Amino acid sequence: MTHTPHPTPTTLPLTVEAGVATVTLASKAPQQALLFETLQTMLEVAQHIRGRTDIHAVVLTGSPTRFSAGVDLSLLAALDQASLLERRQLVRLGPDMCDAWAAIEVPTIAAIEGPCVGGGLALALSCDFRVVSDSAQLRLPEVPLGMSMSWHSLPKLVALVGPAKAKRVALAGELVDAATALAWGLAERQVAAGQSLSNALAWAHDLAALPPIAVRMTKETINALAHALAPLATHMDRDQFLLSQSSEDLAEGIQAWLQKRPPHFQGR
Repeated sequence: MTHTPHPTPTTLPLTVEAGVATVTLASKAPQQALLFETLQTMLEVAQHIRGRTDIHAVVLTGSPTRFSAGVDLSLLAALDQASLLERRQLVRLGPDMCDAWAAIEVPTIAAIEGPCVGGGLALALSCDFRVVSDSAQLRLPEVPLGMSMSWHSLPKLVALVGPAKAKRVALAGELVDAATALAWGLAERQVAAGQSLSNALAWAHDLAALPPIAVRMTKETINALAHALAPLATHMDRDQFLLSQSSEDLAEGIQAWLQKRPPHFQGR
């Protein structure tokens, strides 16, 4: 059978060389914050990669100085204008994007420089491996702001670092630097600032040289074993997010963050 090329849609931030795809997470918002259109693009690029047989490894990178500041808070205001049914549909986009990245059959590596926060970290957790530079700062600020952590990320986090450290990251919102991420198992490699992409690409080319069918089947089996209960644990996390999103505590958390003062939560 003649091999048929797989053209890449020009709208997708994707390049392929020698079986390795490089995907650049690029947002029009300040600090690489995630907009609805960013989430949709990252969902589509993952689905596109999954349908190709000429890609054998994937590197996901952000800007040279930051991976992502997480979801743009303006999206929360957009949710306020929608009906509950519409809001429930809108908040599917984040978890659907992460699920699409987790479903890619070939090895995936996130190359992380600078801040990797909230939804940005949830996306990085959906990759198989993470290369962090010395500048990397990993954090999940959702709970300290008054939200619940969703995007199907908690089972992945627990599988990597265990329940106690997962609580430090997701419940307390602790900032994790590169050395700590490596020690905890939140990252597999630590490199000098500015070197995460080149290191991840070299690793990806090594992975791409492995037997592709065996690699795909082995990854699928390992993920099935590691995350067998993940759908049960996360099937309601968007509804939990919507519940916390309607609370007075979330409004207080965001205002306190904007005003750079301690929040005063009341459980309302």
